[in-house]
Amino acid sequence: MRNSNFKKVWIPAFLLAAVLAGCGDPDKIAGSATSPLTPPMVTSVTPPNASTLACPNVAIITATFSKPMNPATINTTTFTLSGPSGSVTGTVALDSTGMIATFTPPAASLTPSTTYTATITTGAQDQFGNALAANFVWKFTTSVTCVVLPPPSGLGTACTFGILGATPVVSNTGPSDVTGDVGIWPAASITGFPPGTLTGTLHAGDATAMTAQADLTTAYNNAAGLVAPPPVLTADIGGRTLPPGVYKATTTLGITGILTLDGSTNPNGVWVFQVGSALTTAAGGPGTPASQVILIGGASAHNVFWVIGSSATLGTYSLMQGTIMAKASITLGNGATLDGRALAETGAVSLGGTAGNAVNVPPCP
Repeated sequence: MRNSNFKKVWIPAFLLAAVLAGCGDPDKIAGSATSPLTPPMVTSVTPPNASTLACPNVAIITATFSKPMNPATINTTTFTLSGPSGSVTGTVALDSTGMIATFTPPAASLTPSTTYTATITTGAQDQFGNALAANFVWKFTTSVTCVVLPPPSGLGTACTFGILGATPVVSNTGPSDVTGDVGIWPAASITGFPPGTLTGTLHAGDATAMTAQADLTTAYNNAAGLVAPPPVLTADIGGRTLPPGVYKATTTLGITGILTLDGSTNPNGVWVFQVGSALTTAAGGPGTPASQVILIGGASAHNVFWVIGSSATLGTYSLMQGTIMAKASITLGNGATLDGRALAETGAVSLGGTAGNAVNVPPCP
């Protein structure tokens, strides 16, 4: 009888323990991507495997990991680049998240039309001491020699505008601040200033706004006409690090997470992003932006251009860099910050929300 009672108590207890074990912290389950027991993996690389790099003289090679890495193990020994003539010298850095490693060779050090091999070795470890299970290797081929692009003919009189719309209205509903002019043409409706503020002048359907719109059309057409080498940008470019160049997305483009524009190979370099239809950045919250464009290596917002085939929408609390030239409309979500300009060729520009927007206009030439 005692043995029978013991079994009746012990069996349910065992089952309860098993259930509770299955409800533990998923981050501590072996096999979870962030588990202390799971080896790190390389989840994406730039340039992609077997791709053609746009410009060999401004090459930047990156690897994104599945979990934060130990900075002491990400160096020129564990992240290497080699070509037909042997190893390529360069510098290696790990970003603030610990998940994106960048190998930057000296400017103009790669040979055009040449295949290079990048390697992350098993010496790379995560913050728990787990190493890659095997060396991660990928190859890319450089293109013919290219030159660093000049700005796309300049913005002319549109350069002084932080906000420039066409029709029917430039509107604002919160405590936005624009460090430049605000204008519209051929329509003449500008609303919300105040409560919005600006350091420049309001140009509602006047000759100054008309001239700026004409100069915007010229700048848009010149930037859209630049030749973008392969590969084509797809879907979302958050998490990437890009050197100066012309980049093209044939349809829509998103930015979720951090897009890094690295000017270390040429601080005066220019970025032109040609987007076939709409640009959308991810929405976040106060202090927790879900979309950020950051500039490193001397890169300047003055030299970043977004050429949008339809409309651009900056999600709430996005941090954006560069001049947005949209064929149609531009909307800045609540709390979004733009270090650049919002210039709409045929549509409206909308700002506002309870937090407003900051539009910080870069210096004109």
